[in-house]
Amino acid sequence: MSENSIKTAVVGAGSWGTALAMVLAKGGHDPLLWCRSADLSAQINADHATPYLPGVRLPVNLSATSCLEDLSDARVILVVTPSKAMAEVATNLAKAGIHDEAVLLSCTKGIELETGRRMSQILADAFSNHSIGVLSGPNHAEEVSRELPTATTIAADDEAIAKRLQELFTLPWFRSYTTTDVAGVELGGAIKNVFAIAGGIVEGMRLGDNAKAALVTRGLAELARLGVALGGDAGTFQGLSGVGDLVVTCYSELSRNHRVGRGLGEGKTLDDVVASMGQSVAEGVPNTRSIYCEARRLEVPTPIIDQVYAVLYEEKPPAAALADLFTRDPRPEVDGDAMSR
Repeated sequence: MSENSIKTAVVGAGSWGTALAMVLAKGGHDPLLWCRSADLSAQINADHATPYLPGVRLPVNLSATSCLEDLSDARVILVVTPSKAMAEVATNLAKAGIHDEAVLLSCTKGIELETGRRMSQILADAFSNHSIGVLSGPNHAEEVSRELPTATTIAADDEAIAKRLQELFTLPWFRSYTTTDVAGVELGGAIKNVFAIAGGIVEGMRLGDNAKAALVTRGLAELARLGVALGGDAGTFQGLSGVGDLVVTCYSELSRNHRVGRGLGEGKTLDDVVASMGQSVAEGVPNTRSIYCEARRLEVPTPIIDQVYAVLYEEKPPAAALADLFTRDPRPEVDGDAMSR
């Protein structure tokens, strides 16, 4: 390890967790990547490759393990698991034990259905004596692993912690910004997943660029309206973790959520679309239910989210959802702000 290196670990060896581990490795921090599967950890250590990032060679200073206890001396631990597994993983990691000074960084986008907790809140409940941060932005794992130019946002209540984490994610091709608006950064990353599915539906139905632009613009207004109601700062949703993440997932075929929507727009069933994706996780599918429930709880108008929910969970045809959106009562757009719907 180099003189300035920090002991780091990544919990979750999917494409995003592995890509972030690569960023740490190329910064000289020799990360330890935790895999749920012992076979996968053995493959990574032997071949410096993973099936989650085909054709990508992993840095030799990136190693893997399937034992959570091996992470006990890490000073920074990234948690990059599917949102539905966050509570279980946090509990198991706490039982395994981590260093007293360890900082945890959530890199998962989602809201827990049963409780409405954000991912950082789940970690804070399991690690009440530790600092918690969040990383979110327009970051496709495939592009990060190929060292394509990328920017992201790191949030923590303590600005000093955010800056400490920023140092780990500053490379010639990877740029990070800091903020103390943890809620806003998390909510932008979670809520945009719903609109990514909607963007895919627009693509699958071949509705054109005008429809996609309208979706992104009105989606941003809806995201900000709900995000503010849930505790985020309005300005955060104009940044990388808001509009930046929204744009990239609504337009890119690398987005799993976009692929789900495209399949639905082409007339496939949700079960068929999800089955065709194999081990890939589209967070927008469970998150749509969580976000819809939060919007109803707070009585925040969310017409696009409502229609995506109906397509996913009420078997509403996408064409009928589109018709309902376009036949709502006319209303003004107030300077493009979040209050017009």
